[in-house]
Amino acid sequence: MLKSDVSIPKHVSIILDGNRRFAKRLMKEPWKGHKYGAGKIRELLKYFMNYGITELTLYALSVDNINSRPKNELEMLFKIFRNELRNLNLQELNEEGIRIRFIGNLKLLPEDIMKRCEELEDNTKDNNPLTVNFAIAYGGREEIIEAVKRIINSKVKSKNINEDIINNNLYMPDEPDLIIRTGGERRTSNFLPWQATYSEWIFLDKMWPEFTKDDLKACIEEFSRRKRNYGK
Repeated sequence: MLKSDVSIPKHVSIILDGNRRFAKRLMKEPWKGHKYGAGKIRELLKYFMNYGITELTLYALSVDNINSRPKNELEMLFKIFRNELRNLNLQELNEEGIRIRFIGNLKLLPEDIMKRCEELEDNTKDNNPLTVNFAIAYGGREEIIEAVKRIINSKVKSKNINEDIINNNLYMPDEPDLIIRTGGERRTSNFLPWQATYSEWIFLDKMWPEFTKDDLKACIEEFSRRKRNYGK
């Protein structure tokens, strides 16, 4: 349990890193690490809701991953996504008040996965209190490029372009309070470069499949201890 005076971040983002290295440690195929990681999301979702977190953004697959991963590994990743998305029960999501949203270039995904993403978004769009954003086929620079294109196509005059205009043309305008990266790396990896300007970052050495409810609790407590200055 968290103490009553702990400040809870409303929007938490997680870079789900370390799945392949976790599998390698167990001497298993790389894709099995992703399967363990997918199970970890299901396991921890209730804890995010219990803490009163209202938005969760999960960096699951980058544009760079799609362009650089071996074909057979990518196919296994898509198989995992396909199964996990199929297993998301719309009735249960609606009863629990979970909204599902996808950010990224979904056109890079197999057509059946893209259609399932659209179905989940459409059928949960009015749910609350928790929004879960899956960053799939996502790249931060690509998101900003697409936003610029939309602004140009809408013929907004340059003198009228401001932060609100850019926000409204991003895949996701919401700004995370806290970003957690598992896997031991200390870099942001093209994740939410616009939205994360004032986010608090926590880097963990644990691989994502090893992440536990106690790690989540510790991250929230660390967030609460920090003083957020917003550039002041």
